[in-house]
This record gives sequence, structure tokens and C-alpha cells, in this order.
Amino acid sequence: MLPPALLLLCLSACGSAAVRTGEPLRVLVYNIHAGKDAAGTGNLDRVAEIVRSSRSDIVMLQEVDNRTRRSGGVDQLSRLRELTGFHGVFGKTIDYDGGEYGIGILSRWPITSWRLIQLPVEIADSAVRARYEARGALAARIADPSGDIRVVNTHLDASRSDSNRVQQANALIFFANAQQDSGFTILGGDLNSEPTSRVAELLATNGWKDLYKDCGSASGFSFPANEPVKRIDYLYIKGRVSCKSAAVLDTQASDHRPVLFEVIRTGRE
Repeated sequence: MLPPALLLLCLSACGSAAVRTGEPLRVLVYNIHAGKDAAGTGNLDRVAEIVRSSRSDIVMLQEVDNRTRRSGGVDQLSRLRELTGFHGVFGKTIDYDGGEYGIGILSRWPITSWRLIQLPVEIADSAVRARYEARGALAARIADPSGDIRVVNTHLDASRSDSNRVQQANALIFFANAQQDSGFTILGGDLNSEPTSRVAELLATNGWKDLYKDCGSASGFSFPANEPVKRIDYLYIKGRVSCKSAAVLDTQASDHRPVLFEVIRTGRE
């Protein structure tokens, strides 16, 4: 059974809205690795510059630290808000290293409501359960001048087995499907799953379109940043939309490369 927070989030995001047509929405999906590159050098300034230079409207961030020791006590989401001038929200998934660790959303436009939901997992082995790192999804309503946008951002489990990710994906899909009668919804993040995985299959079966398949350039590999060999960072969507472009940006400010999508909204959802 899904947790009450999941159902409350659905109730909080009701109401339909028209969406503007023809004008691209630029969405950046980016695992920022606690604001450090693969060598451990702090790079929040570079991350902010990528947001600015890509002319992104919405940024879906994973691996965000809030006042941890490894971040030097920095509230990374607040710092990125300062550096970019964007609105932003943070969702804690675990307590970590003297602070908090989780996911975030940045937006050019105001964020009128948001909530973190847990993605439940049942693990039979007590030793494995003790090592499990809880995961969640951060959902926000964004007040685009032409109509609300629902954003669901997540970072799924990194275990070698797909078992935890499949459970998390089922909870994620349940929530995201419930949003389809209430506006324009985008779903994405670091899924730690390749395009042939069970997670990708579940999303496709439930009608979620992998935008990189529609209009991506080259392989779409985004990890690891120094020599990418995997496509694990995604944006999914349903409804009357088309994808103008999708590309992995060539930068090593994190251990992932960011992926930039241009989405064309074509009517009322």
C-alpha cells in the first residue's frame, strides 16, 4: 500500500490549466554529485553557470547536499538559487554526514506548491535492508505564465539488482499517472537504469514517453562524465507534446553529464 504522503500529493495538485503552445520548454536533468566533480572538487559555481548558459527553464537536480560536512556546511539548493536567480525547493531523502541529502528542483517561474514523497521498498534480507538508502520523489507545481506545470523529479536506487528500482518505479508511476487529469506533467531524473531495463519497460507500458528516444542526438550516454558509457538520466512525458531536441552537454562539473531537453507543448492536457 502506498504511503499517505503519496495520496496527499495527488490531492494537492488538482485543477486543470491550459498550456502555451509552440514555445519550447527547456528542461535540464542533472545529477550534481553533491556539488563536486569526479575528483571531489567543489563546483557549484560551474553548475550554476551550466543552468544559465543552457537557458534552462526548469532544472531537475539529484544528489543535492544540505549542510553536510562534505559540502562544508553549505545549503546547496539555496546557494544555487542565489547564483541563478531561480526559485527552488529541496527534498530530503536521508540524513547524511551531519546534514541532509536529497533532490531539488529549480525553476525560472514561481513554485506554488511542492511535496516530497517516499518510494517504498520491501527488502526481505535484514542485512541488505540495514544498508538500504531510502529514495523519494520531489513533486512541484510551477506557475508557468501560460499554465501550471507539474514536475516529478527522482533518483532511484543504485543497487546492482533491479529489484528495488522496480518497486520504486511502480510507486512513481502510480503518482505520476494520477496527475494526468490535472495539467502538464513531466517526470524524470537519475533512474540508475538503462533503456533496456525493467524500469524503462514499466514506464513505457504505462504510456510515459522517453523523450531522448524521440529527438536525442548521439548515444545519450551521461555517466560517467569523463567517458560516458551509460544512459541513466531521463525525461518522460505524456500527452500532447513533441520533443524539439535532446542532448547531453559536454561538461565534467559533476560525475554525471547534464541532459538538456526542449519540449513543445501542443495544447490543453
